[in-house]
Amino acid sequence: MQKVNLTHHFLIAMPSMVDPHFAKSLTFVCEHNDQGALGVVVNRPIEMNLHSLLEQVSIAPEKEDFKSVAVHFGGPVQVDRGFVLHTPLGEWQSTLAVSSDIGLTTSKDILQAVARGEGPRQMLVTLGYAGWAPGQLEHELSQNAWLTVQAKSELIFDLPADERLSAAMGLLGVDYAKLSDVAGHA
Repeated sequence: MQKVNLTHHFLIAMPSMVDPHFAKSLTFVCEHNDQGALGVVVNRPIEMNLHSLLEQVSIAPEKEDFKSVAVHFGGPVQVDRGFVLHTPLGEWQSTLAVSSDIGLTTSKDILQAVARGEGPRQMLVTLGYAGWAPGQLEHELSQNAWLTVQAKSELIFDLPADERLSAAMGLLGVDYAKLSDVAGHA
């Protein structure tokens, strides 16, 4: 299979995806290279809000409005660890620069800044991430498990979670409801 770099792309789970972690999921790929791939699911809010998460990591939130900010299921790897997808990039202790304006940060300093009202302009907080071993994502693509499209940050940060999958499909000009779960190979 030819070399492809899906960093800063969306993975759209095909209707045939049976893995419950990824069925009907939209995953933002943060890094894809020879060592594998890493991403976060961006359309799966969980039964936790940012206020509760901050309290769990011993950070006192200064605002009550964090109770309305959903935490998301980012993927099945390290589900006890927080990942903050954000813009602008900023300068945090442990950030993977996905692009010139989007970062994925795992250090506590970003959450401390958020609690003080000094965090990034836009963010999506997840517990866990999605990871693929070298060649694994490419294999899944060859098996028609995913559709891919160049990501647009507005879909992640400006739309409600339940609208992100169909909006990503719209980037391809496809209606998710009309996709077949039967794959064909030419």
